[in-house]
Amino acid sequence: MHIFMPPQVERILERLNEKGFEAYAVGGCVRDSLLGRQPEDWDITTSARPEQVKALFRRTIDTGILHGTVTVMMDGAGYEVTTYRIDGEYADGRHPKQVVFTPDLLEDLKRRDFTINAMAYSHKTGIVDAFGGAGDLKGRLIRCVGNPLERFEEDALRLLRAIRFSAQLGFSIEEETCDAIIRIAPNLLKVSRERIQAELTKLLQSGCPEKIKTVYEMGISPYISQAFSEVPWQSFQIPDRLSSEKYVRWGAFLRLAGSDKAVQVLKDLKMDNDTISRVKVLAVWAGREVQAEEKEIRRSMSRMLPEVWDTLVELNGYGEKVRRLTEEIRERGDCLDLKHLAVNGQDLIAAGIRPGKEMGKALEELLEWVLEDPKRNHKDILLEYFLKQKLAGNQEAWYNELR
Repeated sequence: MHIFMPPQVERILERLNEKGFEAYAVGGCVRDSLLGRQPEDWDITTSARPEQVKALFRRTIDTGILHGTVTVMMDGAGYEVTTYRIDGEYADGRHPKQVVFTPDLLEDLKRRDFTINAMAYSHKTGIVDAFGGAGDLKGRLIRCVGNPLERFEEDALRLLRAIRFSAQLGFSIEEETCDAIIRIAPNLLKVSRERIQAELTKLLQSGCPEKIKTVYEMGISPYISQAFSEVPWQSFQIPDRLSSEKYVRWGAFLRLAGSDKAVQVLKDLKMDNDTISRVKVLAVWAGREVQAEEKEIRRSMSRMLPEVWDTLVELNGYGEKVRRLTEEIRERGDCLDLKHLAVNGQDLIAAGIRPGKEMGKALEELLEWVLEDPKRNHKDILLEYFLKQKLAGNQEAWYNELR
């Protein structure tokens, strides 16, 4: 079978071959090519040692030189070229203590995680598939290379990678591999939360995000975090129209956990603050009803970012009328925040209000008044209203009326 490779990859392989070295495209790029998918990355494996690779190409970067990886820069893009290697003992359940370079491609392939990721390819030799990866692709199966207990003991993150690949590809996990996942699950405690979060994020962003339930069904969740293990996962579903953005998928998954629990899960997983903030909003508003009236929709929209509101509309199933009114509000350019309010702090200072909490409260209350009726959002109207109430000396009644 002929696999199309980018011309830069072909040139790297040809250059290595010309100098007497073996070289192949390897791993996920071969897998994706056989599946008819566009590979995201093209990794290369070779019998050449790192210093030999560096000597053959004009521009290289020592990406992981101790583990045999050199990045070859070509036409502005980087391609990782790694020497055939045998991994030593995995002392921390994640990284080998040392690696030993080998001239044998099969020794290199046998250290890889799953059969579908342990295939190599070159135009000269075609597919090199010593572990049945092509057959498992046809059978839509995730299976470890060799003994699954050994593969997972080497690197516990592979437990989640197995589930993530099954979600991304729509594959099943082979029975012996499943049994090993359950047995080795406690080793996840050795893996950094950032790496776990990255795998779970890819899983949720996949075409089968509901497969995150497998993490619970296999008893893995307690070894991720206590808060994560307490998430109500059984009824988790993704609406058809929902985007695959990170905060959207995590929000959909955590929204029924409550805002405090959702935040704790994401903090445990070292999630970025922007994602945490957006997910918290979705959890706070989970299941909250919003009347299909412009006034109510404007108030709700003003409490969050526009894209978060759109996500909430889908998650809470607000319906077509709310979607239509949302678009009308946006098309008119109705004021939804202090930035677009027709008066600002300087205007209120000029009108006699003191800077500080009093001013902040006044601006917020004026915004609420405008959210009721966007036609009020004119400087003269707002200042006239403000001054009338101030001169009347009945500020408390004014605030009550605005509410």
